[in-house]
Formats: sequence, structure tokens, C-alpha cells
Amino acid sequence: MIRALIADDDALVRLGLTDLLDGDAGIEVVAQATDGLHAVEQATAHRVDVALVDVRMPRMDGITATARLRALPHPPKVITLTTFDLDEYVYDALAAGADGFLLKDTDPAEILRAVHLVAAGSAMLHPSAARRLIDRYHRSGGPRAGAARARLDRLTPRERDVLALLAQGEPNADIADRLGMRESTVKAHVSRILTALEVTNRVQAALLARDAGLTP
Repeated sequence: MIRALIADDDALVRLGLTDLLDGDAGIEVVAQATDGLHAVEQATAHRVDVALVDVRMPRMDGITATARLRALPHPPKVITLTTFDLDEYVYDALAAGADGFLLKDTDPAEILRAVHLVAAGSAMLHPSAARRLIDRYHRSGGPRAGAARARLDRLTPRERDVLALLAQGEPNADIADRLGMRESTVKAHVSRILTALEVTNRVQAALLARDAGLTP
């Protein structure tokens, strides 16, 4: 059973998402929060697997809340919610540790699929949406690019190949096909990549690859 937290200052949004998620036999909404600070408090009081967090909230915004949630001893996966698919705040939320984002008008079936995917360890980013968002709001060059390249130097050539495809939004199965590997081998490479790059999820690894200029 996936234990979910919904954080949004709009009561109707919370109600709608709660009804939707609770209607899935594999998901249980264990807590709701009215702002970012409340979300952190609720995630501390309850075991939460996936938190759906609105980007714009009073007291503590969703970006700050995401970083705080990911820093908890037992951090939940985080999906940020936004009204705009190219909202600049979403980029910052992903960099803070979110595993993906959803538009508030996303089809209900896709919201449920996203919760299951993220709970299973996948990043919930459509490849084209991820590329558009990163390309529009990513700031390359300067000290950050140099630091990113230094981290990539820790990777083997094969791990860099895997990271390049991961950064383009390719799932493990497609990476395996492209590189002639078994999917279990790709998973092992991805695990080592996250450790070597000192990041917590595939989204952050992809952003770091873009910083380093590994992918256009």
C-alpha cells in the first residue's frame, strides 16, 4: 500500500486529489497539509511514501518544502504540482529533490500512474516535457558547470553512456536496448551513478548531466 500526503492550500484541490487517490486500491491518503510547513510536520508525524506538493503555498512554498521533506530521516518521494508546465519554480523543485511534476489538470488516470511510478523509484517526467523544462530554465556555464564536470569524472565510460541516455528521459528498458545490456545491469549502473554523483534521484542526475554539458 502506497501511503500518500497531499499538500495544497486550496481545499477543493486537496479534496479532489484525496477522493482520486483513495479510490485506488493500492494508495491510501494518510495526511493532508495546507502549506509547506504543515506538509513537513505531517510527514514527520506519519510514514509517507509519496507526497504531492503544490509549488505555490503560504508560509513555506513547495520548493522549500520539497527540500525539507527529502532531508527527513525517512524521506518520501515528492511530486510537485503546478498550474503551468513550464513554471520556472518546477525546475527549482526538481533540483531540490522532487521526483517529478504534474499539472493540476492532468488526467486522473495519469495522476494515479505517476504516484505508482514514483513510489516504485522512477522519475515521473515525460521525456519531451523534461527536456523543454530543463532547456528553458537551465542556466549553464560558470562554477556550476565546472563542479558538475568534476563529478562526472568519477564515472566510468559505460556509466557516462548510461547517464547520457538517462538525461534524455530514457527508461531503463530502452537504455538496455540501446546499449546492449540487460535491464538489471542498467539498474545497477544507475544506482552507482546516483551514488557517485551524490544525488538522490534520476532527475537530479539528469540536471547534473546538463550542467556538465554531457547532453545538449
